[in-house]
Amino acid sequence: MERVATVDCEEPFQLRLVGGPGRCAGRLEVNRGGQWGTVCDDGWSGANVAVVCRELGCGAAGTVGDLPRGPPRFGPGTGRIWLDDVRCRGQEGTLQDCAHRAWGRHDCSHQEDVGVVCQDA
Repeated sequence: MERVATVDCEEPFQLRLVGGPGRCAGRLEVNRGGQWGTVCDDGWSGANVAVVCRELGCGAAGTVGDLPRGPPRFGPGTGRIWLDDVRCRGQEGTLQDCAHRAWGRHDCSHQEDVGVVCQDA
């Protein structure tokens, strides 16, 4: 009797900050399956920023206040909106480990793309 094992592998998770003054400040984008997309600001918190900054090697989170409503600070993205309702506790090693809606499920537009500013910006 032949046994076959399969493994569902995903490409490594990547994130980046774009549209800002340097690699440690900008609109947050994540790569899933080779396609870059944005993250919605619903439920975004200082704990989320801390995880992103640490994962990118950009020091601690920068000053985090209430997120202003209106146009995204670093401009709207294009393409997929990959993540929504991201909820980190702050100790996660990667944003991927934080609670979030299923990949690609959201109730957002690119006017809600989240921006991140890290201390090393």
